[in-house]
Parts: sequence; C-alpha cells; structure tokens
Amino acid sequence: MYHRFDEQKYPSTNINMNIFKKHMEMIKNSNITFLNPIDLKVEINKANKNKLILLTIDDGYTSFYKNAWPYLKSKKIPFILFISTREVGKNGYMNWDQIREIDKSNIGVIGNHSHSHEYLIDLNNKEIEDDINKSIKIFQKELGYNPDYFSYPFGEFSLNFINIIKKNFNFGFGQHSGVIDLSKDKFQLPRFPINEKYGDLKRFKSLINLIPFYYKNIIPYEKYLYSENNPPKILVEFFPNQKNLQNITCYSNEGNKWRKSEISFENEYKLKISINEKFTTERGRINCSLNDNEGWRWFGIQFVIKEY
Repeated sequence: MYHRFDEQKYPSTNINMNIFKKHMEMIKNSNITFLNPIDLKVEINKANKNKLILLTIDDGYTSFYKNAWPYLKSKKIPFILFISTREVGKNGYMNWDQIREIDKSNIGVIGNHSHSHEYLIDLNNKEIEDDINKSIKIFQKELGYNPDYFSYPFGEFSLNFINIIKKNFNFGFGQHSGVIDLSKDKFQLPRFPINEKYGDLKRFKSLINLIPFYYKNIIPYEKYLYSENNPPKILVEFFPNQKNLQNITCYSNEGNKWRKSEISFENEYKLKISINEKFTTERGRINCSLNDNEGWRWFGIQFVIKEY
C-alpha cells in the first residue's frame, strides 16, 4: 500500500519515486506476477502456490497521478486506486477526469475509500452508512458504478463497520500487515503499508519473500476496544495440519513500546498471546512470524483503541 510519491514533506505517507521503481523492478526480477485486481475474485479462492502481488494506492493524491501513474502505465503494472469522494478536485488531489482516465485504462481499477475519510469507526451505524452511501452515489454519478473494493480509512474497522461494507462491496482492505490467502476474511484483507521509513530495499525484499500464515480464527473478533477490554485476551486458532507452530514469535506495541509477547499454547493448535499492558496509542498492533521449511510466514492484528 502506497500513498504519496515524491512528496518529501510527508515522510509517513511518501515514497521516493526512485525507490518505488526499484520496488517494482525487485518484484519483476523475483519472477513474481502482479495481480490484476479484476482477477482477485478468482485468485483469492485458489490454493495457488504461485505468488502474486496486488499493488494498492490510497487517497488519490496528485503526486500519484503526476509521478507514479506514467511509470505504471508504461510498464503495464495493474493496481487499485482508492478514492475518498469528498477530496476529489481539492488542492493536492486528483480530479474526476484524471480518475476516469485511470478507470478506462485497463491497468488501474478504482476503489472506494469512503466519502469523508474521517475516523468513521468512532461514528454510529447511521453516520457510517450515510458517509458510505454518499460516496456510492457520487461514484455512480461520476463513473457509472460503485467499486467492488473498499479500503477502510486508516485501516480501522469494527464488526458493525464490516457489516455495513458487506452490503455494498465484495472486498474490504485494512492496514494490518500480512499475506492474503484462502484463510483470510475477504472484508479484513491485510496490506503492507510502504513509506520512506518502511520502504527501504532490504525490508521490501523481505516483505515480497513472505509466505502465507494460515489461521482459522482470531479472538476477539471485535477489533474495536474500550478501556474495559483493553488489553484484550487474544487466542489464535490454527488448522490441524499446520507444522512448526512451536517456532512462532509475536511482538506487540502494548504500553506504546514494541516488545516480544508472552505466548503459550492452550492446545496443539490454539495459541494464547498475553498482552500484559494496555494499548496506550490509537492503534494496538501485534505481528507474528514463523520461520519454517518453506520460508517466513507472517500475519498482523490491528486493534483500534477508543479510550486509552
């Protein structure tokens, strides 16, 4: 997941174009195929060992259109561009003519990123629905349809928010890190956010080499936490045929400090992750990895903290 291109004023959401091009070349040189988003419906249901990479860009900044789009078009690299309808045409953002150009290109696919891009998770159901419905009406007016793909603003979702998105979309993307595979919920799809800090070539190479970490369930299902259930009690249920689970390692940002998490197995395939301090920032994160015979496996969990 990318945002801005060659906008050094915003390092947390920016990537240098020279680095971005090296990312794309690294993917190509690794013989990994770029996934055309229109094929996601088919590919996500395959037990396919061939690795695919889905490129996504959030927000529709002008810097994407000016700097990254010509390159992607020349290389015929497909992607999803997620648009928040309220911002279209404002200073620093693409306009509808530019968005339509990408929509008709057979390279870029447009996704819905809400209308307002506010912290929708903090609103009640009606307010969330009103925002999403407003974006849908604008997309229908400007493009003639509502996109199949939705990207949660800030990667934040609750069970209520997910249920609203399920009514109008086929896929929902977050910002928790991980590899998409058969076991992942289609409305809680992971992505690796890339920016100046987390976009160095060594890290990027490690990311594209990661393989799926399958799991059956993560408890709690609700990722929106209040003070009374922070820290959460976390259980990860794996499938019976998974191997080398004893090698798993997890880290969390509990207490606003990344640290190795205390883990134990309730039974052979049910992992308990002990979070001993409250999450004291807006988002609580846990990342788990496993090095087995096939390579490094990885999945991430993101909680949104209402009161901390």
